[in-house]
Amino acid sequence: MAFESLAEKLQSGLNRLKGKGKLTEKDVREAMREVKLALLEADVNYKVVKDFVNRVTERAVGSEVMESLTPGQQVVKIVNEELTALMGGGQSKLIYAGEPPTVFMMVGLQGSGKTTSSGKLAYQLKKQGKKPMLVALDIYRPAAIKQLQVLGEQIEVPVFDKGTQDPVKTVKNIKQEALRLGCDVLILDTAGRLHVDETLMAELENIKSIVKPNEILLVLDSMTGQDAVQVAESFDNKLGITGIVLTKLDSDSRGGAALSVKAVTGKPIKYAGMGEKIDNLEPFYPDRMASRILGMGDVLTFIDKAQEAIDTKKAKEFEKKMRTQTFTLDDFKEQLGQLRNMGPIDQLFGMIPGMNSKALKGLSIDEKDLVRVEAIIDSMTPKERQNPSIINGSRRKRIAMGSGTKVQDVNKLLKQFFDTQKMMKQFSGGGKKGKKKGKFDMSSFLR
Repeated sequence: MAFESLAEKLQSGLNRLKGKGKLTEKDVREAMREVKLALLEADVNYKVVKDFVNRVTERAVGSEVMESLTPGQQVVKIVNEELTALMGGGQSKLIYAGEPPTVFMMVGLQGSGKTTSSGKLAYQLKKQGKKPMLVALDIYRPAAIKQLQVLGEQIEVPVFDKGTQDPVKTVKNIKQEALRLGCDVLILDTAGRLHVDETLMAELENIKSIVKPNEILLVLDSMTGQDAVQVAESFDNKLGITGIVLTKLDSDSRGGAALSVKAVTGKPIKYAGMGEKIDNLEPFYPDRMASRILGMGDVLTFIDKAQEAIDTKKAKEFEKKMRTQTFTLDDFKEQLGQLRNMGPIDQLFGMIPGMNSKALKGLSIDEKDLVRVEAIIDSMTPKERQNPSIINGSRRKRIAMGSGTKVQDVNKLLKQFFDTQKMMKQFSGGGKKGKKKGKFDMSSFLR
């Protein structure tokens, strides 16, 4: 999970301050020592750590905190504000051309996730009403062009390529080609190398001079920590990058690159890759990420994901069925599908205030649990899904065998379903007042 290791250590150090009614300068400095160690262990740039700790300490030992009724909370607030500032302050949006087509030039080392990120960005822009076109310029990596073509087919976005022709020649008339095809955004998937070299930079500089991109987005593997920051400096010195796309942020438990790259290069993180699926690219919000790190949750991103994934009309229909006790296992399966579309379960829970990494360790919910529940429902006949009360012992054995689960798993699902029906009946006035009905436990469905 993103920043898991760093989050645990930072929260542990700051929690000691929360319970104290009054803080001394010594208390603050001891806590900041732990914060400093946590950041260094997270592979954050040393100078960045030093400046960060000095700023927080200076503010924390001032009258703003020392004279506060809740000094511990005030320190956490300061750390939150400084973490937000460290990662860029506010969201940095993409810059578009005054007249189409807009050109986004994707650059980075080989293996950083550049081609996949190009496809993900095209998918995001298409959802926003843009008409993107992907341009294959990596003629050196085997199957790079084919990979981009597959991504283009998957998201129904055109891919322009000229085979192994010199990329500099390929881009000479690319804007006219985009306008001819009715595309208003060009995403250039350029070549990478295993390390920065003069040949690569010369090619990228030539492409830049011809297409004059509105954005040069550097794709970095966040798990490489300080190496990613050094790569960012090299590309920035040669090309003048305008923004950064961090990949594999969902797997980066330390967070060194995310916390260092803006402070070192001055260039904002614009997007973060939070998974392997085509829709797992998120705009980067420094304030929301700082809140996640400090265990404060990220309700705004949770809401954004829910609005994207959940069909409002179907949600209202489901609510009506719940109230009238007419919902079926088909309805329940559909709701599970919409939940899965919101992203990995552990990421979703991590956005809920108070659900820090320590609390999440007690949960055994993962994608396999959801798949198991769906498999059980899929193994039922349409009649059984509409009326689960007809499912007797022999039917349960058949369903378990068909879904690759145990009879106990089928029993648990059905029990929870019937308990939920009873609970809905009570809420709608159908049950006796004050009589305690079956209690619904979503986590039991998923275990």
